[in-house]
Amino acid sequence: MAKRSAPEVNAGSMADIAFLLLIFFLVTTTIETDAGLNRKLPPIQDENTPPPPLKKKNIFQVLINQQNDILVEENEMELGDVRQAAIDFLDNGGQGCDYCQGKRDPASSDNPNKAVISLQHTRETDYSTYIAIQNELVAAYNFLRNREADRLFQMSFTEMEANFNDAQYNGDKDLLESRIETIRDMFPMKLSEAEPKESK
Repeated sequence: MAKRSAPEVNAGSMADIAFLLLIFFLVTTTIETDAGLNRKLPPIQDENTPPPPLKKKNIFQVLINQQNDILVEENEMELGDVRQAAIDFLDNGGQGCDYCQGKRDPASSDNPNKAVISLQHTRETDYSTYIAIQNELVAAYNFLRNREADRLFQMSFTEMEANFNDAQYNGDKDLLESRIETIRDMFPMKLSEAEPKESK
């Protein structure tokens, strides 16, 4: 008896089906992107340019150690108190700041234009603690900017920024931009994030 050959499977359309499935999954799959931190980096400076001189009293030092303890000006502090401490430092008004409402402490910052907040952490610091501290420091700047925007323009700084970034806003964007710059000049965000330290 003769052997019958098995019928061959037509595989010509398999490549088409695989290609269609590939396109389907590429089109329907959503790729999540991390939001990250919204920071404007300083412009690149010439390496030969020396850094500007800073008085120690114009630097507000915040350190987060490997146990996630927060040290502000070498004193331990709770997370909830960091914002107010930063506001007091930035708004001190030691010299040449007629809009500052601080205590004018001679041991604290001269004025907001000279005040720098230095944030430093160790490599073992929890990311969530680092972000929480950053949020508190940015919130201190936002509080002061909102206060001055309300006083000068009867509108909060965050509302002005939201309107400026809104494509549907019908107001005068040039006027809004100049007002935003005025407030930013009053309280410039000078937040220095130093390289992480190795814990000992």
